[in-house]
Amino acid sequence: MALRIVLFGQAAFAEKVLEGLIARGDDVAAVYCAPDAGGKPDPLKVAALAAGIPCRQPPSYKAEAVRAEVAALAPELIVLAYVTLIVPEAVIAIPSKGAICFHPSLLPRRRGGSAINWTLIEGDPKAGVTVFWTDAGIDTGPILLQREIEIGPDDSAGSLYYQRIFPAGVALVLESVALIDAGRAPRLAQDEALASYEPLCRDPHAAIDWTKPAQRVHDLIRGCDPQPGAYTLVGAQRLRLYDSRRADGEGAPGTILALGPEGMTVATGAGAVRVAKARIDGAKDKLAAADVARALGLAAGRRLG
Repeated sequence: MALRIVLFGQAAFAEKVLEGLIARGDDVAAVYCAPDAGGKPDPLKVAALAAGIPCRQPPSYKAEAVRAEVAALAPELIVLAYVTLIVPEAVIAIPSKGAICFHPSLLPRRRGGSAINWTLIEGDPKAGVTVFWTDAGIDTGPILLQREIEIGPDDSAGSLYYQRIFPAGVALVLESVALIDAGRAPRLAQDEALASYEPLCRDPHAAIDWTKPAQRVHDLIRGCDPQPGAYTLVGAQRLRLYDSRRADGEGAPGTILALGPEGMTVATGAGAVRVAKARIDGAKDKLAAADVARALGLAAGRRLG
C-alpha cells in the first residue's frame, strides 16, 4: 500500500524523510520548504527536484493561495518534518487521514522550538523523539509514536541531534506513516499535567553564572552548543564557550585554573569545567579555547564574568 502525501520540511532531516517515503512507494505530490537562503538550495528541494517532485517555497504558508494549492493536490496525509514556518490549521485540516509532525523531545515535555537545547540545559535524564497528530496548538496534538534516547554525559545539542535524534526521528516518521497506511496508528492524548513549554534558546538564556555547580554550568554550555553559544564576559566582549567537559579543580567561581592543549579549565561554584573551543563575538570560527584566551590576554588566575 502507499499514501498520497504532501511533505513540509527543510534541511537534511526532511531530505531523508522524503527518501524514505519514496522508498516506501508513497506518492509524494509536492514538497514545501522555506525559501532558499545564502544562495545554497535546501537539501529537501534538491532531493525533490531530482525525484521529479514539485517543490514550492512560499515565504509564508498562511496565504490562501497555499491552502488552495494543497487542497488541489488532494493529499491523504501531510507530513511535517523539521518545519520552522507555521503551517496553519486551514492547511492541516485538508488531508483525509490527517497531518503528523516530528518533534525532538518526549512530549508533552519540552514543547517549543528549542527542545534539544532545554533538554540538556535543564539536565533531563533522557531525550526522545515524538511523532504527533497536529492540532491548533503548539506541539499539543495526540501522540502517535515516541522513543526514548540516551544522553551521553558530554553530548552537546549538536551531537545529540546529529548522532541520535536525527536518525531515530527519521525512522520514527517513516514507521508512523506505515502505521497510518495500515490503519493502525494510535492517538494518545498528551497529559497536560506533565507539559512544559520553553522559549527559543537565545542570548538572554545563554549567559554563564559561574557560581552555579559544575554540572549546571556544563549543561548550559553543552545545551547552547552550537547555537547560540553560552558566553561569559571578558571586559565588554562576549566569549562563547564550546565542547565542555566536567573537570577537577576548585577556586573562586569564574577563575581560570589552567590553559593547555586540552582547553581552558574554569572554576565554578562547586567543581570545574574544561572547554576545548571558544569564539569571541564577531569572529567567524571557533578556535582552541586556550589560544583564544591567550589572544585576549587571559592567564591562569584571571576571573571571568
